[in-house]
Amino acid sequence: MDSTTTFGLVVIAVLALVALVLVAKTLYTVRTATAGVVERFGKFNRIVQPGLHTLIPFAESVYFVDLQVKQAQFQVETKTKDNVFVQIPVSVQYQILPDKIFDAFYKLSAPQKQIESFVFNSILGHVPKLTLDETFEQQSGISVNVKTELDMIMSGFGYNILNALVTDIIPDSKVKDAMNDINAAQRAQVAAQARGEAEKILKVKQAEAEAESKALQGKGIAAERQAIIDGLRASIENFRESVPGATASDVMALVLLTQYFDTLKDIGTKQGNNTVFLPNNPGAANDFMTQILAGLRGSMNAGSGSGGMGLPVVNPLAPPVTATS
Repeated sequence: MDSTTTFGLVVIAVLALVALVLVAKTLYTVRTATAGVVERFGKFNRIVQPGLHTLIPFAESVYFVDLQVKQAQFQVETKTKDNVFVQIPVSVQYQILPDKIFDAFYKLSAPQKQIESFVFNSILGHVPKLTLDETFEQQSGISVNVKTELDMIMSGFGYNILNALVTDIIPDSKVKDAMNDINAAQRAQVAAQARGEAEKILKVKQAEAEAESKALQGKGIAAERQAIIDGLRASIENFRESVPGATASDVMALVLLTQYFDTLKDIGTKQGNNTVFLPNNPGAANDFMTQILAGLRGSMNAGSGSGGMGLPVVNPLAPPVTATS
């Protein structure tokens, strides 16, 4: 191979390389959700949309602008009206406006830094006017205010603020513990009041039930005594009709004697009594009746003589009854 042929091959290779470079400098693509800013000799020339495009080699250059929604997170520290320092995390979602790509590309060099400054300015302009409780209550209102002010400012730079979310309000740990203690104390107070009301209702109901029970018991005792009186009256009348010549005193003595023996029976059958002493002579029943009549007459004479209540007088000759346990 002679020198002419070698030179020709070198020239062809160089031309091919130059052509490849020219093609690479001329053709380019713009992706979806992206815009291209084309400059010619360093001066803005045009904005191109997604697709395949051409450039003038060595005269034009292209810069790509992302049109997707982005999110920036900031942590703002400030003081409330009642002198409590809080940390406020803020999440800002923003996007470049398609019709303001030129402003977004040329006016701001660091958009996130600019947004952060405006967020701090907005938060520091609102939260110090509120107490800690009001800050918690107006969390959504703070988000709206930050979003409104930020959108109004950033729209002039070609940015649309979609959301500015105040995601949390974080006070100092000691303040948080104090708030929890206050809340626990308030809840304990409410619980104590509820328990007190429940106990009050229970006692009132118990008192009402006891009063009703006493009333019914009194009615029962009255009815029982009336039944006893009616029964004694009927027994006395039947006894006088069946036994000619029997007086009312005789009948009353017999009734009292019967009650006397019923009482002895109750004493003997009562739990805890082991021994009962009674007179054992054959005339004991007659003596009991004589003593009962004497006690009855003494009671009636004492009641009529003094105008008193007619209370029975205890006969000192009454047979002793002793129960031991």
